[in-house]
Parts: sequence; C-alpha cells; structure tokens
Amino acid sequence: MAHLSHSELFDIAHRALAAAGANDTMARLTATALVEADLQGLASHGVTRVPAYAAHLRNGRADGTAEPSVLRRQGSVVLVDAHAGLAYPACRLAVDEGIALARQHGVAFVAVANSHHFGAAAYHLRPVAEAGLVGLALGNSPAAMPAWGGKRPLFGTNPIAAAFPRAGHDPLLIDLSLSTVARGKLVVAAREGRSIPLGWALDADGQPTTDPRAGLAGTMVPAGGVKGTMLALVIDLLVATLTGSHFGFEADSLLDDEGRPPRVGQLFLFIDPAALAGRDTYFTRIESLVEVMLEEDGVRLPGAQRLTRQREAERDGLDIPDALLERLRSLAAQV
Repeated sequence: MAHLSHSELFDIAHRALAAAGANDTMARLTATALVEADLQGLASHGVTRVPAYAAHLRNGRADGTAEPSVLRRQGSVVLVDAHAGLAYPACRLAVDEGIALARQHGVAFVAVANSHHFGAAAYHLRPVAEAGLVGLALGNSPAAMPAWGGKRPLFGTNPIAAAFPRAGHDPLLIDLSLSTVARGKLVVAAREGRSIPLGWALDADGQPTTDPRAGLAGTMVPAGGVKGTMLALVIDLLVATLTGSHFGFEADSLLDDEGRPPRVGQLFLFIDPAALAGRDTYFTRIESLVEVMLEEDGVRLPGAQRLTRQREAERDGLDIPDALLERLRSLAAQV
C-alpha cells in the first residue's frame, strides 16, 4: 500500500482525467468527489473509478468537452442536461439551482438527463445540508438486478440518499444502494483477488457465488428481497420517465470500457424547513430523535463514521493499493 496526502491523490486523479480528455471543470469536480469517497472509506466509489472513467472518455462513452446546461425550467422544477459528460458538473449545477430555488419557493425538484455514474449519492447533498435544507438524491444505473422472480439483469442498483441538517452538528447522511451491497464492492474484490460473502451476488445461472467476477457477470442480490426490487423499479420509473434517460436495461454496463454512453439520470429534491413547520421546530424535532437514538450504546448516527474518517484522512493521509496508484500515474502521464 502507498500512503498519500489527499491533495497528492487529487492531483493524480485530476491529471489522469484531464489526460483522458475531460475539461478542467469536469476533471476537477470528478477528482474531488472520488477523493472524498476514499477519504470516507468508500473505496468502491473512490479513485478506483478513474481508470473506467478515463476509458469512457477516450472511447466516447463520456464526452469530456460537455458543459451541462438547463434544458427546461418551470417554477421550481428544472431539467439539467449533462450532454453525455461525466455526471459531476451536471450534478453540481443541479444542486446550485435547487438550493437557490428552494430558498425562494420552499421546495425545488431538479432532474439530470443524459448523465453518467454519479458516485456516492450523499456526496452531492453535503452542500444542501450546509445550506440548511433537507435533500434527497436518487439515480438509476445500468441493469444489475433482475425483476423479482427473474434471472436477467433488468434494474440498476439505483442508489438513494438523504441529508438532514442539524444546528451546530454534522448532518445526518443516509446513503444506500438497493442491492445488498454496492456493485463497486465486487469490482474492488475482483481487482484485489478476494472472494465475496454469500448473499451479495448470483452468477449468470442465478446461483449464489463467492466469486466477484462471477457476480459481476451475473446479478446483484436486492436489499430486502422483493421490497428492494420494487424500490429499484420505482427509481428506474421515476428517473427514466421524468428525465427521458435510459432505463437500466437500455444502458450499457459502466464496467465495460467500450459501448454507448450510459445516458442514465439523477433526481434531486430540496426542501426548506422554514416553508413548513419552521426552522426552529425542525431543528428541535430532529434533536429530539437524535437524543433518543444516542441513549442506547452501539447506535451510530448515519454519516458520522464517514465524516470522522474523512477528517482523520485529511489530517493523516490515506493508503492506496500500489497497483491502483501505478495505474493512476500511468494514466496521468498519457497524452
């Protein structure tokens, strides 16, 4: 393992993405998001994604020259077009638009079309919570789970996240995919030559497997069985129909270097507590719940561990597998 500061890791990731064709804004925002995931201990959504992103940029699956724009606006509802670029600039535009509109109208709904993988969903909600707003984020993704009772991949793992601000404290950050674990955990295990626990994935024949490569060629196990499958269906329906983006089964896998642009989408909901029960009531009520939660030993607030890890890693640096670091350096040196 190699030990780096977060600024050193950002520099390598930024240069690798720029060398693959990302414009400066896209490379900077993408590298920032991926490094933050690593700082929080979310290796499956960290710089391990850079080689795939770089391949997509080089092979036309993502347009490195894309500049996101507002495609449609009606009241406090906005549709942002990512123009087939990496998702992070479009999601930043969506969040900026949503915060401003929610402050004005009390609520805002912003969708992103023609997009790409958007990483750890809760990452995009940190600025929302810092603005004192409640935020929800969800996105669809290429097919990785079957319809209930089937074997063929049809729905994505379709992440959903929520952020609830607290007065004088870190926000509550809830972030989950609708598979038992994020598919990126299989990618990391396959890269490192490790097995996976039973119950994470099924092989192409629908049988439980401990081989991450067989799981990647098969399907992910939904969280909560049929309930997780139904929630994945809800998100696929919401995202694809409201943004005009691909359903999961229509999008080529993000794990493949070549193929069509995924053109998946994301949705963001922003709510100003002041427009409803009021800020004072909101903050009082949320602390009432947090207080009761923390009365019991072993209870951990959602997002707390991530943010603690991030602060420690920002101070002390973080470890990156040698093979991954060499790959990033090689990509950064390409012209």
